[in-house]
Amino acid sequence: MSGSESVAPIRLGMVGGGQGAFIGAVHRIAARLDNRYRLVAGALASDPDRAHASARELGIAPERSYADYADMAQAEAERADGIEAVAIVTPNHLHYPVARVFLEAGIHVICDKPLTATLKDAKALVDLAEGAGRLFALTHNYTGYPMMRHARAMVAAGELGTIRVVQAEYAQDWLTERLEATGQKQAEWRTDPTRSGGGGCIGDIGTHAVNLAGFVSGLEIQELAADLTAFVDGRQLDDNAHILLRFAGGAKGMVWASQVAPGNENGLRLRVYGTKGGLEWEQEHPNHLWVTPFGAEKRLITRGGAGSGEEAAHVTRVPAGHPEGYLEGFATLYTEAADAIQTLEAGGALPDGFVLPTARDGLKGMQFVEACIRSSAANAAWIRLADL
Repeated sequence: MSGSESVAPIRLGMVGGGQGAFIGAVHRIAARLDNRYRLVAGALASDPDRAHASARELGIAPERSYADYADMAQAEAERADGIEAVAIVTPNHLHYPVARVFLEAGIHVICDKPLTATLKDAKALVDLAEGAGRLFALTHNYTGYPMMRHARAMVAAGELGTIRVVQAEYAQDWLTERLEATGQKQAEWRTDPTRSGGGGCIGDIGTHAVNLAGFVSGLEIQELAADLTAFVDGRQLDDNAHILLRFAGGAKGMVWASQVAPGNENGLRLRVYGTKGGLEWEQEHPNHLWVTPFGAEKRLITRGGAGSGEEAAHVTRVPAGHPEGYLEGFATLYTEAADAIQTLEAGGALPDGFVLPTARDGLKGMQFVEACIRSSAANAAWIRLADL
């Protein structure tokens, strides 16, 4: 993947992501992959001792390891060599307050999804982000996969014709039993409504599925009907969701998201069908895109192979046939964020067609979650997203 000509990496801070945190390590790898960032500061855990121990392990100078994210924002904004961007990798309920203090301090934000824990906070954060003059990037990492960029370009070019049907699913099995009762950190906060928000499975992975459906198809959800279930006894949030979608323009869709589907590890799948053809993709085989023109045989397009276009090539790092996926998808977003930050810092504007997910994409995700919750509570009644 080609990068900027800038010689200086962006000074990056991180909130969350300390010892024992999965997603923080993913973000750090992604930030390093294309040599666009240098991690120099952090408030890595809510416990001060663990925060400072985590900082030592990552080579962060003691004076730039903070016990409080608000102190970090103030101190870094006052330093001549302070951070230029912050990565937020906390549980959902902290995304809004953390992003707010850094945006107000004039620092660019790269935030894990979903945008916030509540729709109210999401709306407030969009207003703040769009008025701050800073970049707010949301790491819906699957949008960074080369074959998803190729699929998006195919749809936009009309190769599938008018889109009629969009189906997305995201199936996992890791919460088939009540893992949160064992103290497992990732399960514990994701099933806690005070930290995760009102959506469990739909917030954690359903937002990925619906975001990718919109990213590739270019369609906007008009209304939905959802049936959310917590199958595991004692679980407070949904672990399975079946959702019907109606898109603006008349297309129809479905989303299935589940974390109680034995035999599924990370089964994100997308199918898009139009008047001229269809496409199918599975995240566990990320370099393969199946395309079927109507009336013709199904054909396989591979990343880096014959048929994959410029959009895929632009975010490709290794030759065809070599695995490229999850970490590289994150890295693509980090590199595009670096390009955007340097453009904004130079007084420029983001170009038309800018595809990096932003706070507004996150707001759509939170409208989706809220609509699912309200619909399911009303026996799967249809809910218009514009009414939220």
